Amino acid sequence: MKKNKNNKSENKNKKRKKKNKNTNKNNNKKKKNKNKKSKKKKKKKKKKKKKKKRKKNKKEKKEEDQEEKKEKKNKNKNKKRKKKRARSKERRRSLYIFL
Repeated sequence: MKKNKNNKSENKNKKRKKKNKNTNKNNNKKKKNKNKKSKKKKKKKKKKKKKKKRKKNKKEKKEEDQEEKKEKKNKNKNKKRKKKRARSKERRRSLYIFL
């Protein structure tokens, strides 16, 4: 049986097409994976940013609370000081009355 030249070229074409198909498949897979990776990276970055923001907010809140605490403490100290002064003034007055 004689092989047909035309048939030979058809087979070659088929093979080439098959090869291309596989190559395209692989390339698409690679693209998909790359996209997945980049999405993962973006997600990670976003998470990191959020964490940083949360940490910053927490720090700021802590500082504000500390300041409020300090102010409250000072206020109480001043009140006590005023009371002490008033008491000592009262004592001095009473001493003058007796003398």
